[in-house]
Amino acid sequence: MSPTFVIGDIHGHPDALLRLLREAGLIDADLRWSGADAVLWLMGDLVGHGSDGLATIDATMRLQREAAAAGGSVDALLGNHDALLLAAARVGDAPAGDGRTLREKWRESGGAEADLAGLTPAHVRWMLRMPAAALAGDDLLLHSDATGYREYGESPALVSAAFELLMRGDDVGAWQRLLDALDEHRAFWGPGGAGQARTVLRRLGGRRIVHGHTPIAKLTGQPDAGVTGALAYASGLCLAVDGGIYRGGPGFVHRLA
Repeated sequence: MSPTFVIGDIHGHPDALLRLLREAGLIDADLRWSGADAVLWLMGDLVGHGSDGLATIDATMRLQREAAAAGGSVDALLGNHDALLLAAARVGDAPAGDGRTLREKWRESGGAEADLAGLTPAHVRWMLRMPAAALAGDDLLLHSDATGYREYGESPALVSAAFELLMRGDDVGAWQRLLDALDEHRAFWGPGGAGQARTVLRRLGGRRIVHGHTPIAKLTGQPDAGVTGALAYASGLCLAVDGGIYRGGPGFVHRLA
């Protein structure tokens, strides 16, 4: 069976992404895919907070092609900051519901002006196809530690299709509900969290939720610099993998199987 790896939120730090991939042996000294048939999932939020989200997207698109040619695969989940960039580009002048426009909300959420200015139709086409959820063996991969996914379908494929359809349209209310669903944090943390995780797993499949979105240091209270591995919680039903790169964490590559 091909090895499967995940990396948490990169947030516009392409150098950190490439460093982690080199350290894991998934790319070589020339930054080319060397992972053979390995499977790599980036857990979303390729953009936001960092200064070069488009370089992160470009690197991911290139590695996706190279991995496919070698018999492996590279994919990236849709994160809330990725969706917010698309919203800023498509319906940015629409109100966000709190007196701000969606473009202002994107900017205040760490959006880099260069990302919006440099966004091309090719970037948009690729981002629209970013899956919102996926299964990797018995693991349900979600960007957010949130329950809202279950409102959009009965399987990862149906949820992803529903997200893509909404993001291709101009229904501001639908955009806002999607962004709100992705923006929820800590749904599986604390009392009752395991029960919430079970409801999502029953709906979408899998035996464990693997997610990014909420930095591990925010869950544990430890310094981001000390986060070097994934965090299992909710009676083993959840695995958090956001190493807090945009907050100064070193990040890490986690092997699922």
